[in-house]
Amino acid sequence: MAWTYVLFAAIVEVFWVIGLRYSETLPEWLGTTVAIILSFFFIIKACEKLPSGTVYAVFTGSGAAVIVLIDFLFFGADFSLSKVFFIALIIVGVVGIKITTDGQVESKTNTPSAEGK
Repeated sequence: MAWTYVLFAAIVEVFWVIGLRYSETLPEWLGTTVAIILSFFFIIKACEKLPSGTVYAVFTGSGAAVIVLIDFLFFGADFSLSKVFFIALIIVGVVGIKITTDGQVESKTNTPSAEGK
């Protein structure tokens, strides 16, 4: 379930980044704000089971890659093969991080405290 939270956070990130760029009215800004809050909620939930560094790397990498692709496809950003190559590297890195992360973080309650020693 933790990886699902990372996926949701990355998807919602796309909407709030686009919202930051294109929002003009109060309802659009409110929607952007809600998307930011949801995105960080999903990140926090994912960090309960996965290492925070892994969550952050996958969240930012996948979100950035999708946002650049959306810019190419829908907003007329300059397209180049070098950009596509580097986006592919980001995606390979995100997949590599997911494959090499076991998915469980030790609970702080399971480790002996310094006071108990």
